[in-house]
Amino acid sequence: MKKLFLILSLLLVSLTHAQTKVGTINTEFIMSQMPELESVDQEMNAYSRELDGKLRRKFEEYQELTQKFQAEEKDLNDVVKKFRQNEIADLEEEIQQMQEKSQQKLRKKQEDLLRPLYNKIGNALEVIVEKENYTQVFTESASLVFVHPDYDLTKQVMEMLELPTDMLEDE
Repeated sequence: MKKLFLILSLLLVSLTHAQTKVGTINTEFIMSQMPELESVDQEMNAYSRELDGKLRRKFEEYQELTQKFQAEEKDLNDVVKKFRQNEIADLEEEIQQMQEKSQQKLRKKQEDLLRPLYNKIGNALEVIVEKENYTQVFTESASLVFVHPDYDLTKQVMEMLELPTDMLEDE
């Protein structure tokens, strides 16, 4: 009976020591301070201009086709008129699809370019979590009402990534 009581006592003591340690991190702020973000922005702008150029050329083709149709419409027979109207409608649909695909391509490109930066932040955070025994870490964008500054891991991650932390002092 004494052994059982001793075992239960030890178990209870060990459970009370196994407390959770919760921290927060502002990944968006860290990301904004990373020098690599500038090249990501430049690459995204170049890619966006490329996609916009293709879309613009298609729209110019549409405008020319529409203007030509409007100028010749009264001289066209019904069969040719219907054919040209279908051609214009097809081009409108193609432009709409190009716009949607361009947005999808831009999102995909941004995800691909930002993934290494988020991985870098995640790796640094993982080291801190392991070293300081955090059990949970929330991003500040998770709508937390209050976080004590002692549990904000943003500065530690930035220091590990060798990023300037002087802007954090103002917060």
